[in-house]
Amino acid sequence: MKFGLLGLLLVVSSARADRFEERNVQLYPRQCTINDAWPTGPGIALQPQQVSSQLRSMLNQVSTSNIESIIQKLVSFGTRHTASSQTDPVRGIGAARDWIASQMRGFAANAFKGSNVTVSLPSYIQAPVAGLFVNATPITDVALRIEGTSKTNRIYVVTGHYDSRVTSILNNVDDAPGADDDASGVAVIMELARIFSQHMQPPPSATMIFAAVAGEEQGLLGSDHLAQVLQDEGADVQGMFTNDIVGSSKADNGVRDPNSIRLFAQGVPTFASASVQSTLEQIGGENDSPARELGRFVHEVATNTFTDMKVRVVYRLDRFLRGGDHEPFLQRGYPAARFTEPHENFAHQHQDVRVDPTTGEQFGDLIEFCDFDFINRVAKVNGVAIFSLASAPGTPKNATIDNSVLTNNSTLTWVVDDDPNIAGYEVLWRETIQPFWENVIPVGLDSKVTVEESKDNVVFGIRAVGKNGFRSPAALPLPD
Repeated sequence: MKFGLLGLLLVVSSARADRFEERNVQLYPRQCTINDAWPTGPGIALQPQQVSSQLRSMLNQVSTSNIESIIQKLVSFGTRHTASSQTDPVRGIGAARDWIASQMRGFAANAFKGSNVTVSLPSYIQAPVAGLFVNATPITDVALRIEGTSKTNRIYVVTGHYDSRVTSILNNVDDAPGADDDASGVAVIMELARIFSQHMQPPPSATMIFAAVAGEEQGLLGSDHLAQVLQDEGADVQGMFTNDIVGSSKADNGVRDPNSIRLFAQGVPTFASASVQSTLEQIGGENDSPARELGRFVHEVATNTFTDMKVRVVYRLDRFLRGGDHEPFLQRGYPAARFTEPHENFAHQHQDVRVDPTTGEQFGDLIEFCDFDFINRVAKVNGVAIFSLASAPGTPKNATIDNSVLTNNSTLTWVVDDDPNIAGYEVLWRETIQPFWENVIPVGLDSKVTVEESKDNVVFGIRAVGKNGFRSPAALPLPD
């Protein structure tokens, strides 16, 4: 075959290009296209846990009309300021407390046969505090407790706060409707308390607590008291959620996101010891605190077509300049997170009820700004989360990863729980930059496993699997 000069140059150039491409492949054998997964490793792709038929049946009973009625009733008390009247039968926080307690007691009285459902009112007297309380003030929570069947003291808690406020934190006289902040959260916990106390058969493995707490606006007082009560009784609180401002999906600019709920989950625990914080930072575990694992769990079990919601996990303790009732639980070392609507309109929070004479804008936390169908879906998200947690085994304890020798394998250990309902354990892993678990390796009832994947490249987790198929949140193995 004959080539002209141009043809010869093209052939030579093509040969050089082929050799260059071949050399590049040899020098960089792990180079991937953007669609390739890296790193590769053992196990199979994780599939989200499905909503069971029993849970679907129960949560289909979440009633939008009940939610609306609860919020209307709470708004009808005029003000629920923590320092408002404790004795007036129709106005003030005392009337709201008594009504919530009567409803909860009614749920307990109609509880399913063979269950242990109780209602308590944990309370203490708050001393006067300059700028907050002029007089000594009772702080009272209302808690419905569904006792678990397990011999352990494992507990999961869901709260909303029933106190309200206007612009001035000291104003305990003027109307403070508190429809979104936070009658909406109280409606969620009351509707779930009604459904689970009356329809959850058999009772859950772990204990469930649904609590309306007081004094949130003055410093998370009721939640702090409830957390202390649980700590004093030696409770193993493995998950806590507060529902605070979950009543609307519409922002102040009119943007709507009716199928999303934010879940704020803290990273490095600010209340942990310096050594724990240092360890997490050294191993890149700042994204795998117990609160973050709780958030991942909720995203996995509650983002689906049944709830018709996307749980948007936010990697923060809370919003800027704000705080919530999950914080006292975090302070005591309990995993906790906060549900809040995806957008907020600050004209409808902590505001005197009024109309701006210039713009005509309505201020105040009025019931007309609530979206009851949205709150229904938020209740379903909470219900899926707490039912899945209480039905699963507990989160594995004392999870460790061997870092005594240099190796490209990873050896993990944990303590096997004596819960007879445990079927086995699973190792989870994901690329370090991924937000959620990607792969799962079944390992049976063993307490130790060596995985052919480098701990330098991935994040590992250990979770328990129940005989009923429910999975626990993951535990991050720390260096032993």
